[in-house]
Formats: sequence, structure tokens, C-alpha cells
Amino acid sequence: MEPLKHECGVALIRLLKPLEYYQQKYGTWMYGLNKLYLMMEKQHNRGQEGAGIASVKLGGEPGKEYMYREKAEGSNAITTIFCNVQKKFRDLSPHELQDVDFVKSNLPFAGELYMGHLRYSTTGKSGLTYVHPFLRRNNWRAKNLCLCGNFNMTNIGDIFSKLTRQGQSPRIYSDSYIMLELLGHRLDREVERNFVIAKDKGLQDQAITRFIEDNVDMSNVLKTSMDDFDGGYVVCGLTGSGEMFAMRDPWGIRPAFYFINDEIAVLASERPVLQTTFDLKCEDIKELEPGQSLIVNKHGECNLKQIIERKGDAACSFERIYFSRGCDKDIYNERKQLGEQLTSQILEAVHYDTAHTVFSFIPNTAEVAFYGMLSGFKHFINEQKVKKLEALGKLPSHEELMELLDDYVRSEKVAWKDIKLRTFITEGNSRNDLASHVYDITYGSITPNVDNLVIIDDSIVRGTTLKESIFRILDRLSPKKIVIVSSAPQIRYPDYYGIDMPRLEEFCVFRATIELLKDRGMYQLIEDTYHKCKDEILKKDGELRNYVQEIYKPFTPQEINAKIIEMLRPEGMKSPVELVFQSIEGLHKAIPNHKGDWYFTGNYPTSGGVRLCNQAFVNYIEKRYQYEHKF
Repeated sequence: MEPLKHECGVALIRLLKPLEYYQQKYGTWMYGLNKLYLMMEKQHNRGQEGAGIASVKLGGEPGKEYMYREKAEGSNAITTIFCNVQKKFRDLSPHELQDVDFVKSNLPFAGELYMGHLRYSTTGKSGLTYVHPFLRRNNWRAKNLCLCGNFNMTNIGDIFSKLTRQGQSPRIYSDSYIMLELLGHRLDREVERNFVIAKDKGLQDQAITRFIEDNVDMSNVLKTSMDDFDGGYVVCGLTGSGEMFAMRDPWGIRPAFYFINDEIAVLASERPVLQTTFDLKCEDIKELEPGQSLIVNKHGECNLKQIIERKGDAACSFERIYFSRGCDKDIYNERKQLGEQLTSQILEAVHYDTAHTVFSFIPNTAEVAFYGMLSGFKHFINEQKVKKLEALGKLPSHEELMELLDDYVRSEKVAWKDIKLRTFITEGNSRNDLASHVYDITYGSITPNVDNLVIIDDSIVRGTTLKESIFRILDRLSPKKIVIVSSAPQIRYPDYYGIDMPRLEEFCVFRATIELLKDRGMYQLIEDTYHKCKDEILKKDGELRNYVQEIYKPFTPQEINAKIIEMLRPEGMKSPVELVFQSIEGLHKAIPNHKGDWYFTGNYPTSGGVRLCNQAFVNYIEKRYQYEHKF
């Protein structure tokens, strides 16, 4: 119910034929540019704070630009970018636009390599400066590097220290810029390695340049750079000499899908993006393996290289629950199963009274799980009908059949997203009052004081929207009972691999657990956990344990659920409320191939994640201590 700032989206296109080929076959040399636009629009769900594109033109003449970039901020960034690009072609005649030789010599973005990025900030940093792609310029084409990615690194301080030891001085302290500088530094060394070889061969002047560009090995650059990083990532890049690459982290945390034929090599963050944009079958598309890189060299030769040995199997399960679009075949079925396998828990919550229960969902991202939930209840009701028929022991009468058939799953569109609360409204009372009207309800959709109301969501994170809006507005319908269902398990731990939720106190589950510990006088556990976490963050990588897990051990999920309701229930609310969460076992049953569950279990795949989680608990305790002793 509360939107998360989360995963970024990437798009790569390498045209493997000359521009003339696409002009003749598809009627336009803009084939690649147009496909880039489609790929980015179909990943708009992954980034609405900003976007950027880059392009490289092969075989450019000295003195003319060959590497282009366009960036914009805001939810309309994609439209802004491509409108700005099209403006550059506005004054050309139709003949000039179809003259490929003229286009290649004179027009920007008339290239063979294209890269796009959609941004959601994972650090809170904003401004065009932080919008991808990032560009590192040099007079040597092969040393120009343009970089973008879907990533968040947990050890950026260590990388920064390494760069400064080498004598570098990065202009900005962010994982994006520091990665650009590290990769750029290694690219410089790779170019210089080939320069020495060229000189040893007796080559001179432009012959040296051609040798370098023909022999740059991006796998060398990646192997000497990426092993230092701890985090989840898909890093994409272009060089001025025509190299294109994309690399996935060795734990497989962040996703990347690619397709290659004799015309194109393309990559995106989600499989359906490639299916729809290029009219492909599901089986045509491959997933980049953990630690693997797709590299396309200047000559269009495509290779898969294992840059780092696979370190784990931690593909992000939240990608499947929430981030990725539900039109992927497998994700659609997984989300349905997440909803369906909650049937027994919901039945217990409504005391098996399906005749007086109405089902609905909030928000739209929970719609597929809602269909799965309905499917589960249809199976249950059909089983009940069969049992009733068998119990009759005779051929049923017309009235008896009608009575049985009238037993069905009741679903309604109960809640509607009505307004967006504007950020300029900051005054407490005004904001709270307006927040209660973010959603509206369908009056008369349930029978007051008779019907239970079951609302399914894909996840419950902070609980803010429940407290400020959902509970208040649903209570107006006067249901017999409200059951809030989460198709995801309880979110207990921060993410450090791409989502903007780094603080423990943001999670309603964590806050409820702390309150339970206080209610039961278990202050010693809080203090012991603090000291253990503080000691743990001083240890070396590979030796770390997540001590935050210990605060949850004294309580069952049901006890925490009850405390969450107590804390979130607004004053004056009359309807009883119950929470139902997915279990960890249910999560892995529905999504067996994506085992990254650290949000729910605290089992981080990397040392950096464990360290930062322990640090988050230390920060929480110390911040709370300072606040309580301020006055």
C-alpha cells in the first residue's frame, strides 16, 4: 500500500548490421533508437525519478562527436529525452532523414550502440548529477566510458579508499561515480597495455589506435574491477571505440535478460520487455548468469564471459513479488500462487464464513495475488458444494441446487486510489487529515456489521498508509471484521542491494517487536543485541553474523501481528482487524528459483549486507538514546 523507491531499469541495444540494413528492412535507420524508447517505456515501473540514454557512433571521424548522452529528471523523463532527441532532426527534409550517409556524418544518436537507464534513487540523493548514464571523457576513443546500472554497493567506503590510495580523487562520493572511476582507471590500463604491444610490433600513429580498438578486452577491465564490489548489481557500459558490456553480480541478486540474433544483441532488466519490444517467445530469451558478462566488441562479436566465479544463489524474491511487471509468464503464476496458498489462514481469520466475506485488493500491484486468492477460495467453496451434494443422498431438487449454486466467492472493488498527497503539505494535523482521504471506498459494497472484508496487498512495509488512510476509510463501511493480507512475509530487515529502506525503524514489524520487548521487560535482550552488533561491525568480511535476528526469536508472527494492529489502529476505529502474512515456507514454495529472502529472514548473501544490518541496529539504539536524553 506504500510505494517503495526501488530497482532501476537498464536497456542495451547493439545493432549488428550497418544502419543501411535497418533503413532497407524496417524503413528507418532509427530502428535502434525507437526500440530503445519502447524498452524504456516498458520498464517505466522501475524508475520514475529520472532517465538517461547514451549512444555511440562507430567509425566517427576525428573532430566530430561520436558519443552522445541525454538525461532528464521527473516522471516524464523518458518523454522529455526522446522529444529532445527528435528536435535535433526537426529541420531536416525527408530526403536528408533517409540518406544514411548524411545521417551518419551529421546527426547525433545515429549510432550502432544504445544504452538507456531509468532511475529510482536508493540513497536519497537527487538532481540531474545523479541520473545515469555517467560519462568519462578522453581524447582516445577507447578510453571514453559511459556507465549505468541497477545496483547498490554495500562497501563503497572501501572502494573509495582504494581509489584514493592509487592517487585518484573522485569528484563525488557515490557508488555510481566511484564505479565509473574504478572501471575507467582499469580501462585506461587496458588501453595502455595494448599501446605497449602495438609499439613493440612497430606500429605508429593511427595504426596504433586501430590496433588498440581492435584488441581492447573488456573482460580484463571487469575482472580487475568488479571483484572488489560487495552488493547487488547489473552494470552496463559503452566505450567510445564501440565496446558494449553488461555484468551481473556473482550472487545473482539483480536480474538481467538478453537476446542475440544476427541483427541485434539486446539486454533489459525484465524478460517481458524484450518479448514485447522484439516480438520474441519466452524461450528465445536467456538470463545472464551470476558473475557473468555479456560483451559485444567493436566488430559486433558477442561473447559471454564468466568474470567472477558464482558466489551464491540469491536472486531477489521481492523482484517477483513487487518490483517486476506481472506480465512475465513465471512471475504471473508465482504471484497467483502466493495469493492462493493463503486460503487456509484467511479462512481461519473469517471463521470459515465465506458466505459473509467480501474480497478485494489494494494497490494494483496486488491484483494478480488477488486472483490467486480468489482461485483458492473457489476451490474451497466447490469442495464444500460437493460435500453438501454427497450429504443429500438423493437427487437434489431445483431449490436445493439453486441454494448450492448461490454459494460463491464475493469480490468487489472496495477501495480506490483517489488523491496523491502533495509533499508541500507538511503541517501535522492538516497532513493527517488529508492522508485519510488518499483512498476512497465503494459505498454499499458490503453489508454493514454482517460481512467480513478481506483486503490483499503485495507487502506491508511501514504501515503508514494503513494507519493514516486505509483503516480509517475501510472502517466507514462498518464491516464485521477487516482482514489485511500480505502476499509477502513480514518485512523485518533493511535492504542494501537496491531499495530505499535502509533503516530498521521504518518497518512496522521491527517497531512492533521492540514494543513487545519493552512490554515484557526484556530490555536486556535489546542491550545485549546492541553490544553484539557493535562488536560485529568491527570484524572482517566473511566472519559476520546478523545479531538483529535475535530480537525476533522470543515472539511468534501472530504475536507481532497483534502488536502491529495495536500500534497502527487509529483512534476511534470500531471494526476488528486481523493481519495475515505469507510464511517463509510459502514464499519459497511459490518462488522456488529466487532464494534471496534477506528482507524477511535477515539471511544476507554478502558480508556487506550483514555488516550494514548490524550497523542499522546500532544507529537505531544510539539515535533513540540521544533523543530520549536530549531534554
